[in-house]
Amino acid sequence: MVKSSKSALGIIFPNSYDALVPELVNVRLMASIPFASRYRLIDFVLSSMTHCNIDNISVMVNNNYHSLMDHLDSGREWDLVRKNGGLHIFPPFAEKESKPYVGRVSAIASILDFLRDQKEKYVVITDTNLAVNFDFNAMIKAHIESGADVTAAYNQQELPESLLKSTSNDLGYYYTFDIEDGRIKNIFVNMREKGVQNYSMNIFVVERELLIDLINTAFVRGEQYFERDVLLPQLNILNVQAYKYDGYVARISDLKSYFDENMKLLDDYNLDALFSGPPIYTKIRDDNPTRYIEGAKVQNVMVADGCVIEGEVENSVLFRGVKVAKGAKVKNSILMQGSVIEAGASVEYLVADKNVTIRAGKEMKGTDSFPVYIGKFRVV
Repeated sequence: MVKSSKSALGIIFPNSYDALVPELVNVRLMASIPFASRYRLIDFVLSSMTHCNIDNISVMVNNNYHSLMDHLDSGREWDLVRKNGGLHIFPPFAEKESKPYVGRVSAIASILDFLRDQKEKYVVITDTNLAVNFDFNAMIKAHIESGADVTAAYNQQELPESLLKSTSNDLGYYYTFDIEDGRIKNIFVNMREKGVQNYSMNIFVVERELLIDLINTAFVRGEQYFERDVLLPQLNILNVQAYKYDGYVARISDLKSYFDENMKLLDDYNLDALFSGPPIYTKIRDDNPTRYIEGAKVQNVMVADGCVIEGEVENSVLFRGVKVAKGAKVKNSILMQGSVIEAGASVEYLVADKNVTIRAGKEMKGTDSFPVYIGKFRVV
């Protein structure tokens, strides 16, 4: 059956902001960073798309994508195992002449033949550095009603301190908008101004045929970035509309923001704001419920299944299979899957990656402004 001309397909870029969190992407990419005790960052945009009947989704991976492929598998958890459409993962070396992508232009250019063969009228483009329960249907509706060529989502917030302090563009490009009567009049690249800004969420809606034309022209010219090289020079030609998003946004811009955004979810108000919409799906892992052994003390925590807690845990986020032994103390910390805090150990303001072990009697303490990070499989 031919899809409706008003349907949309999705393109997700999971590597775009890896440089912001080098500690966390050493063995993975931004999209597969664990978040909120049981999820990966890609789960949020992927679930949001499927809830909006966007069931033809392409993931443009660049490097370090094995963990993401393991997480997504066939896409069954998101109901993306389909004869038509479904989940497509495009690696950078799909063709002999292909190279790792620098920006969205070369990435999309590598799948132009695929895009030409699709039936959907619109394309939704997004990154994965946001945890957000996004209504793409509302944005597509606004795009159609405004008669826009391109619609770009934004929220109003202050720019992260880590970006304002950066002295180079090594962390990648971020964008803010000058908006007049709903239309984007200017796009500022890596602005350093303080105060609340119209901060791009890097979510776009564009007609598929127009996107093909824009990317084809830009690629021939050697251009790389969709916002900087394609949209910005043509703002007086293209009708680029702004779509304001007022919902909850957890934006990851460095290790500190990753820590803070997880900690915010210990507040029920923020937790409800992020998860009160349609459910967020993730890879299913059957495990026992968390066990709280007699003598355990737990206060204000987010805990996934499979954990065993005998010691004290306070103001912390624990992922699957974490073990806190008797006499151990965990406070203001994030412990990823399989981490072990042995008897008598004490940790505070710690981000422990997967399968980290803190030996008996050891003490690890960071600060609120500088949490300590321990890499995957480390034994301390």
